[in-house]
Formats: sequence, structure tokens, C-alpha cells
Amino acid sequence: MNDSKKNNMVVQAGILAAAGIIVRIIGLLYNTPLVHIIKDEGFGYYDSAYAAYSIVLLISSYSIPSAVSKVMAERLARREYRNAYRVFICSLIYVIVVGIAASCFVFFGAGILVKMESAILPLKILAPTVFFSGILGVFRGFFQAQHTMVPTSVSQIIEQIFNAVFSVVMAYVLVKGAVGTSPTYRASLGAAGSTIGTGIGVLSALIFVLIIYFYNRRNVMSRIARDDTRTLIPYSRIFLMILGVVTPFIVSTGIYNLNGFLDKTIYQIIMLREKQIAESVVAFDLSAIAKGTKIANIPIAMASAMATTMIPKLAYHAAGGDTANVKDTIARATRVTMYISIPAAMGIGVLSKPIMRVIFPQPESLSLASHMLIILAITVMLYGLSTITQAVLQSIGRMHAPIFNAAVSIVLHMIVMIVGMHFIRADKCIYVYAFATVFYAFCLCVLNGISVKRHVGYIQEVDKTFLRPLICAVAMGVLTLGTYYLIYLTLKINIIALVISLLIGVCSYFVLSVKWQVLGKEELLALPKGEFLLKVATKLRLI
Repeated sequence: MNDSKKNNMVVQAGILAAAGIIVRIIGLLYNTPLVHIIKDEGFGYYDSAYAAYSIVLLISSYSIPSAVSKVMAERLARREYRNAYRVFICSLIYVIVVGIAASCFVFFGAGILVKMESAILPLKILAPTVFFSGILGVFRGFFQAQHTMVPTSVSQIIEQIFNAVFSVVMAYVLVKGAVGTSPTYRASLGAAGSTIGTGIGVLSALIFVLIIYFYNRRNVMSRIARDDTRTLIPYSRIFLMILGVVTPFIVSTGIYNLNGFLDKTIYQIIMLREKQIAESVVAFDLSAIAKGTKIANIPIAMASAMATTMIPKLAYHAAGGDTANVKDTIARATRVTMYISIPAAMGIGVLSKPIMRVIFPQPESLSLASHMLIILAITVMLYGLSTITQAVLQSIGRMHAPIFNAAVSIVLHMIVMIVGMHFIRADKCIYVYAFATVFYAFCLCVLNGISVKRHVGYIQEVDKTFLRPLICAVAMGVLTLGTYYLIYLTLKINIIALVISLLIGVCSYFVLSVKWQVLGKEELLALPKGEFLLKVATKLRLI
């Protein structure tokens, strides 16, 4: 593989990772007006329905882009354009059949997937979205097979923008139209309105990729016409190839994402049946945990971006048997990820309530949601590290190791959650939920680390990767919290106090960490705006 191809892979991975971060930020921002409209109870119903929808989507069509791009790319590399197009057609047939079946299951089996009756309507509305998501996935895979992530990335952003706008609009229309009905009924309708927005988002992205596809179709057909491949792969064999690639993806992504769905299901069953708690209260609790999760997921996206951009380079060195560069790549990626994740966790933890006041200011749940965020802030560091180690294992061809580790972590954390909820008071069970999430992340982190040591013979150094950033982050946390309260007690304006304290926190951490040589020049350049940061550090004589 030459340097230009390697660089292109990194650039394309970077584009996809950047789009993922933008999508998460948009997703967080539109939830602020959404919760204001549908209230915490409605947000709990929405979150429960969306978790069930997500797990069905994972099984039915989430893996399709990766599967299609892999099978098509193998044929395109051999210039077998007719066979590649046959793969594309078979993939469409596959998702249409599976999508119809999955959509029917979601619609008619909604009562099985969610345990709160008021979450059934929002989930039923999501049923057609499963079908359209599969078709969208095939077209995204088609473009990824051509080594371009731009259509996928742009379609993801378009999807989230339309989702944001119409989720809020439809929720508002349905809630206003139900004035005079019970709060629970309005909350259920509001959640249903927000799921309508999800469907519109997927449709808008599908329309976009269809436009791009038909714009480029002449070139595709031209290459097929010039293709002199004599041996055409039978459609029956192509279906088997797709199934052979899709199945491992389904197993891996299913296990990785099963945790959240199981948590919500276990929590609903125990609270509704064993503890005899009202549905509205359970929805309120799920809303609080969802708020904390959404905020904590933003810095975790940074780790995902680092892992995405690292995989092509790591796979290249691993394929060449270059152990030294493999270990060096792991070390740099881990150090940079921890450099961002540790202070992010500290900042979210110490400023949980001010942050929650800005994004989710509902007074009824402000205190509980802030407590959830304090606990879940720990997962920023743990998921950051486990994401990197997972990418390492996948890059060196040890695909089964992270799957096994995730499965073991799920089982252990389920035991902790079920036992904990059984013996604790109902009003404290939500804390068991949050701590069980942290325990899952911890188990995954430890098991992945053991696997990396076993298969690569690599152990991350502790001083500059963990110890120094942690000490700098603690100092930053004390300064940030002190600054916030000093400004807030003076001005009584939360947003101003929060922004200034965050800026001071970021600057203080940067100065302390660079002065203490946490990162070298090359690692500093690997950060977003690395060249600018290096110039600043040089001018301040920190380096």
C-alpha cells in the first residue's frame, strides 16, 4: 500500500469521524427544546422506544454499509464491475426482505420490546424507519466501497438536521393538539412526535444518497459496459457472501450495543413488576439517565474518532509484521485519547449541574440528572480507553476477542444490576443503574487491555498516559469549580459563569500538561488544531 493510499484512508476515516462528532452534537442540542415540550416523562418514553428500535435496527440493517462496502470493494479491487454491481443489487433485495420483516416485528411486537405501555405508540411509529434505514445503509455501503466517505458523512449530517427539526416540530404539534388530556397521554404523543422526526431524518438522508447515486449512475454503467469479466458470480452465492459478512458484524455490533437496551428492560421490569412503581415515575428516571448519557457521549466521540483514524494505519503495520510501529501507534493513540478523556471526565463531573442547567434545565429532574452525569462522567475515561483497545484488536485481526470481552462484561454487569436493584430501595435504584453502567465500562476496559497484552505483547506506560494527566485534571477541576462559583455568585448568570470557567479550565490544563511534558511535539500535533496548539505552546515557552 503506497503512502497516498494510506493517507487517503486516514483522510476518509477522519471525515467520517468528524461527521460522527457533528451528528452527536446536533443530537444533544435538539434534545433541549424536545424535553421542554414533551417533559421528562415523555423523554423517558421516547428513550425507551428508541432503545428498542436501535437494537432491531442493529440486527436488521445497521451492519449493511460495512458488509456491502467490504464485499463490493473486493470485486472493485479486481476491476470486476459487473460482479460488484450484482452485489449491490443483491444487497438491496436482502434489505428489502429483512427490512419488511423487521418493520412488521417492531410494529406488531412493540409490546414485547418495551415494558411501558405509553412507549408502545412511539415505537410503532418507528417501524417503517427500520425498512428505510436498510435501503439507506446499502447506498452508503455502495459509496464507501468506492473509497469515499463524503456521501455517507453528509447524509448523516442531513439526517440528523432533519431529525432535529421535525422531532421538535412534530412533538410540539401533537402535544398542543392533546391539550386537556392526561399528562401521561400527552407525554406519549409527544414521544411519538419525536419518533416521526427520526423517520423523516432517515428519509431525507435516503433522498440525498439517491440523488448522488443517480447523478453518478452514468459513470457506474459505463464501467460495467467496459467490463470484460467472463465469470459472473451467481446471485445465490452473492447472498451467501453477504450473509457471511453480515453475520459477524451483527454479532459484534449487537453485543456492543445490547447493554443499553438490556439496562432499560431490566430497570423497567424490576421497577414496574417487583417494586410496583408507577409508569410515569419509571419514565422520569429513564429520562434522567438518558440526559447524563447523552452529555457523557460527546467526549467519548473523540475517542471513537481517534480509533477510526488509527485503524487503517495500525492494520497496515500489523499486516507488514512491523511490531515496533504497531506498539508505537497504540501508545500515541492511547496517550492522546487519555489526554482528552481524563480532563473531559473531570470537567463534566465538577460542572455537572451548571452543564445540565444549560442543556436540560427542567427543574424537576435537574438534581437527579446532575447526579447521573457525575457518575457517568467516569465512563468517559473508561470508554475512551476501551474504544482504543477494541480498535487495536480489530486492526490486528483479533475480531473475536472484543466480542467475547463485551459479552462477559454484559453478563457481569447484569448480575450487579439485578442483585443491586433487588436489595435497594426503589428511589435509589436509578443509582444502581448508573453504577452498573460504570461497572460494565470498567470490565470492558480491563478485559480489552488483557487481550491487547496477550496478542500484541503491549502494556501502556502509566506515568505520562494516566498519572500526569489525572493530576493536571484534578488541579484543573479545582480551579474550574472555584472560578465558576466565584463568577456565578457575583453575576448570578449560569451560562456566563460556565463558559468562562470552562475556558479557564481548558487553558489551565493545557499549560499544566504541556509544562509537565505529558505530550511531546508529535503527539501535540495529533490533537485537533495541533499546529496552532504547538505554536501557542512555543510562544508561551512551555516547550
